[in-house]
Amino acid sequence: MKTTLDISETLFFQAKRAAADRGTTFRDLVETALRLFLKKESQPVRSFKLRVHTFRGNGLVPGLAEGDWGEIRRRTYEGRGG
Repeated sequence: MKTTLDISETLFFQAKRAAADRGTTFRDLVETALRLFLKKESQPVRSFKLRVHTFRGNGLVPGLAEGDWGEIRRRTYEGRGG
């Protein structure tokens, strides 16, 4: 089937050069790229699972209050030039 694509000149010449480098035609390069894209898009996306991490201890160190981010930041960068 014939169709018309409106793509940037730079992209067109890059694709033509890539096709020539691979010893194939622009048409075959575009068809292959579309097939790969559509195959990848049809694969189910695996959901992200956050691993559970636990820490030993009894909460914040003495002198810190939960939500006191200014003090937490100050202590984090203390002695590090921050």
